[in-house]
Amino acid sequence: MLEDTPTPFPQHILLTPGPTPIHPRAQRALLREMLGHMDPEVFALNREIQADLREMYGTAPETFTALLAGTGSLGMEAGFANLVEPGDEVLVCVNGSFGARMAEMAARYGARVRQVTAPLGEAINPADVAAQLGRASLVAVVHGETSTGVLNPLPEIADVVRQSGALLTVDAVTTAGMEPFQMQAWGIDYVYTGAQKCLSAPPGLAPVAISDRALARHAARRTPTPLWYCDFGGLRDYWVDQSYHHTVPVNLHYAFHAALRAALEEGLSARQARVQNVSQAILAALAPLGFTPYVTDRAARLPTVLALRLPAGFDDAAIRGALRAREISVTGGLGPTAGLIWRLGLMGEAARPAPYRALMTALEDLLGERGLVSRFDEALNAVPA
Repeated sequence: MLEDTPTPFPQHILLTPGPTPIHPRAQRALLREMLGHMDPEVFALNREIQADLREMYGTAPETFTALLAGTGSLGMEAGFANLVEPGDEVLVCVNGSFGARMAEMAARYGARVRQVTAPLGEAINPADVAAQLGRASLVAVVHGETSTGVLNPLPEIADVVRQSGALLTVDAVTTAGMEPFQMQAWGIDYVYTGAQKCLSAPPGLAPVAISDRALARHAARRTPTPLWYCDFGGLRDYWVDQSYHHTVPVNLHYAFHAALRAALEEGLSARQARVQNVSQAILAALAPLGFTPYVTDRAARLPTVLALRLPAGFDDAAIRGALRAREISVTGGLGPTAGLIWRLGLMGEAARPAPYRALMTALEDLLGERGLVSRFDEALNAVPA
């Protein structure tokens, strides 16, 4: 909520795996006066955004970065549209809904798609990727699978792919900005996220980074990029040459810049500590009720999306509906896990004690249980300073 600004809207507690609560600095930035997308001040802002994205993604010094005017799904699609041509062999890692979306998109752009899979709730095995690489020209993987709360072993997968010479495209929607990410060191060629996830900016922008290898692959295309809007060449026209391609959402750029700068100023280690502390407190509060981690392998748990298996007899729809009536949003399972799990967002501004303390207070009332708030606070207080 804006400081000293009255609002007719009730305060809402957003605990979903995206979007996340907007950072106050981003909220204020939305209110600035409109400037044209070709204004020198906007181009100066864009240069700062590009530099900050290089820091967040851990890129080489001159790696091309940009904001796509769309959500993370546009970031996903832009990668396949620019780097895949009909008949190309593409290997997609699938262990949840967003890996499956990658496979569908690649196929729509004419790729011959093969999949390396893992059961829901389990991570992709790098050895399986190595065994199925074949002649793939591109490999695609979701770093943090939002639908199940699984963290895939990206550095190990990237090492396998790098040895093959294939390009690697990565969905970092629930990791970039909250978890370690090293594009240059790991050998990643294309990465995207969504502004509304770990950075707590408004939805509507997909921050991307594109390696020189990926740009060379794009330049050598046999056919024009079928997605004109996000053609890498057109993006470079605007972001590098400052020539017109399409109108960008200027105020979203200002809000994103504010949110990203706030994240970088806080520092990755501090952000990771926030996530870990709140996550431990949630588990301490809910475990006596029968909530258990959906991902059994601790190493494969995605810190930013806490997936919890619901207790036997728990009325998922009714409880989440009652919470929504109290202005608290919690997300259930997706597809096969609907009614089976809750997915609690621990990204950006959601990864703070206050909103989850409010959840515990509401659950005490709705479930007729006591002790959730005290267990939550005790776990927080037990964390070393």
